[in-house]
Amino acid sequence: MNLPWHLYLMAFLYICAGINHFKNPGMYVRIIPSYLPNPQLLNILSGAAEIILGILLIFPLTTVIGAWGIIALLIAVFPANWNMYCKKKGKFSLLKIILLVRLPLQIVLILWAYLYTL
Repeated sequence: MNLPWHLYLMAFLYICAGINHFKNPGMYVRIIPSYLPNPQLLNILSGAAEIILGILLIFPLTTVIGAWGIIALLIAVFPANWNMYCKKKGKFSLLKIILLVRLPLQIVLILWAYLYTL
């Protein structure tokens, strides 16, 4: 496999983030918007998706599928990040400005994933 190091980095980050959904579920469940049903299930599904998509990135035959999946996932979880900013909920009592800066970071992550769809 002759894939770029930054692709492996992305895969590693998503796999670790997905595992964290299972190790620290409360952190994620708290930021899921109240209008969405069953936050515990949504946390499990998003964690599993991050792990699976991270794994898909590292195989050349599935890299593009994994990258598009990550783009879709980032779009899907944006409401939780917006909700966290609006309600300032989170495990680490982050300053509101940090939460605000995190929102456009989603665009950077989407563009990073998009590199692997070409």
